[in-house]
Amino acid sequence: MNVALAILASALAMTAIVGVRYLAASAGFALATRLRHPGLYAGLDRQIAKEIGWSLASAAIYGIPAGIVAWGWKTQGWTRIYDDVHAMSLWYLPVSVLLYLFLHDSWFYWTHRAMHRPSLFRRYHAVHHASRPPTAWAAMSFHWGEALSGAIVIPLLVFVIPIHVAALGLVLTVMTVMGVTNHMGWEIFPAWMWRGPLGAWLITASHHQRHHERYGCNYGLYFRFWDRLCGTDQGLGRFDHAPGGRGTRRAAAADQRRAAGDAGA
Repeated sequence: MNVALAILASALAMTAIVGVRYLAASAGFALATRLRHPGLYAGLDRQIAKEIGWSLASAAIYGIPAGIVAWGWKTQGWTRIYDDVHAMSLWYLPVSVLLYLFLHDSWFYWTHRAMHRPSLFRRYHAVHHASRPPTAWAAMSFHWGEALSGAIVIPLLVFVIPIHVAALGLVLTVMTVMGVTNHMGWEIFPAWMWRGPLGAWLITASHHQRHHERYGCNYGLYFRFWDRLCGTDQGLGRFDHAPGGRGTRRAAAADQRRAAGDAGA
């Protein structure tokens, strides 16, 4: 197989993996939602179909650079990914996971905050906030431009910071689980986790819900560090467990105008 075909095959394979991972995680947590809060997504079938469509398109945007990097790692030794667990000290395994999560969170905070600038919000980020309320299917529901900004960070990090392949898998698992659970409209984690001292620094659905309520706050993905440091942390949101479909087009338009105003402030 020539190089171009090998890279294409790797990109297609990673696109399929990202897509299946999204579908499996979202379907699993959507089922949990149906069991725990029956009717929470009632009336949202059209919205969910759009969320799935945008998310599968995003899967390709995430999968292509990941596939190129995977090919380069396996055949050219391009990256700092290693598969011999003894290649570095064992203490580095958890450190590398935390370092990747912190750097990913930092990138996400600042790019997400930038997406709330009026021009970028209208052109790109409004797709994500069109989910009213967001569901377990909304984790990757992004305009292609926003998806691209998120798809490059991990592929870039593996060229710079060493990480074991299993640790990288854990990072990607955390990314998927938190992306889905932060949007599913209820708090799956125990109260001691998000109400206690740990919750003062970790982001769960309760924290991200406030972002979808007010738009101009709570921009982080995993940690509240940047929100606290930059004064954009506005605490925890509320979950209105009413049937779906409560966001009319007029209300959505008003929210987008308010979001643009908040972002431009």
